[in-house]
Amino acid sequence: MKKTYAIEVDCANCANKMEQAAKNTEGVKDANVNFMALKMKVEFNEGADEKAVMKNVLKACRKVEPDCEIEF
Repeated sequence: MKKTYAIEVDCANCANKMEQAAKNTEGVKDANVNFMALKMKVEFNEGADEKAVMKNVLKACRKVEPDCEIEF
């Protein structure tokens, strides 16, 4: 399953770091962050709990960009 989320991030470099953090989160098959559009596309592994995974993605992203937001 793929979903797109609105994000708030300050710079392109931080967006790249957030993308890598999301990709390394358990339950995420793939992730892509578009800094210009302020969107994050996430593809989940089969059977993954979307809300639980996104909470972990947000936690991982806040380690690299403490004031980032992901609307899910």
